[in-house]
Amino acid sequence: MPLVTIDVIKNVFTPQQKEQLIEKVTAAMIEVEGESMRPVTWVRINEFEGGDWAIGGKRLAAADVHAMAKGKAA
Repeated sequence: MPLVTIDVIKNVFTPQQKEQLIEKVTAAMIEVEGESMRPVTWVRINEFEGGDWAIGGKRLAAADVHAMAKGKAA
C-alpha cells in the first residue's frame, strides 16, 4: 500500500492546486505500480505554518514561496 506525503507551507497552494497534486501524484504511482493499486494508494498533504520551514537556515513563509514562484528572491 503506497503512501505519498507532500509537505508544503500553509497558504502556498489553493484547494484546487492541492487537488491537482493529489490527482497527478496518484496517476504517477498507478503508472508505475498498476491500476490495481489505485484503491490503496494514499496521498497526504501536510501543511506547516510559515516560519516552521527553512532552507539554508532561512525561515520561509508563504509570501516567500509566492515570490520565488514569480522569479524573485525570497
